[in-house]
Amino acid sequence: MRYIATIIWALVISGVLSYVLSSMRGDSFSMMGTIVFAVIMFIAIVILGDSAIHDDNAEN
Repeated sequence: MRYIATIIWALVISGVLSYVLSSMRGDSFSMMGTIVFAVIMFIAIVILGDSAIHDDNAEN
């Protein structure tokens, strides 16, 4: 479930960032660029989240 929520938030945040930055440059909005950026964000968040978060109760 957390991976589904992570990919949804990555798509939303990357969509907003892509739209704002393309509007500031005067370019057209690129959905493919947004999806690529969301996938990169998702992978980075999953790797950082899995390596940084340790469940201490799982060992007991």
